[in-house]
Amino acid sequence: MQIIWLGHGSFRIETGDKVLLLDPWLTGNPVLPEEQHDTAIGGATHLVLTHAHFDHVADMLPLARKLSIPVVGQYDLMGHWEEHEKITTIGFNKGGTVDFGGVSLSMVPASHSTCFGTPDGPKSSGTEVGYMLRAEGKTVYISGDTDIMADMDWMGDYYKPDVGILSAGGHFTMDMKGAAYAAKRYFNFHTVIPCHYGTFPILEQSAQALIDGLPGVNVIEPTVMQAIAI
Repeated sequence: MQIIWLGHGSFRIETGDKVLLLDPWLTGNPVLPEEQHDTAIGGATHLVLTHAHFDHVADMLPLARKLSIPVVGQYDLMGHWEEHEKITTIGFNKGGTVDFGGVSLSMVPASHSTCFGTPDGPKSSGTEVGYMLRAEGKTVYISGDTDIMADMDWMGDYYKPDVGILSAGGHFTMDMKGAAYAAKRYFNFHTVIPCHYGTFPILEQSAQALIDGLPGVNVIEPTVMQAIAI
């Protein structure tokens, strides 16, 4: 399995013949150069959405149309998009699991928000979520944007993920110290990859506090467009 950071909360996950684009943010992403956009999305088979803030959803509909691949996400929004935007979706909900043939995604809770602005004011798009991805005998916890939450207790015990992709930039999500606390208290990761940091000055710029807080865990500070082999 190859995990490739596209900057911020966006990832390209390659496993077998599947390529998942997780919250792919291209337009306006200050750390993903435009000349790398085609490489970032090339060969993608699925688009996966955690929530509808602009830095996660802005390119979802254009990519679904451009690549002719399904968007995977929470049932309510997926149903609306399939009916009104005429794209293909795979909608399910927390507690559910979908299988793509050798790759499965289980939807789990997150603690954040997911409203977006309209001329008539903010509108809800369901709820924010995370995922447990199973492939190649491994389980990867994709936290999505979240704070520390008690649900991590049963999630760690039930799914027993090996790898954590954790939002850790602070201000909008848990920070590096918080992510270290959550990882140590609720999970038994052998590898942790932080994200949602370094993009803007308001976010944390280094993962050192996460590294310091997780001795014995392989904390990998990702580099944009460089593959991490899991």
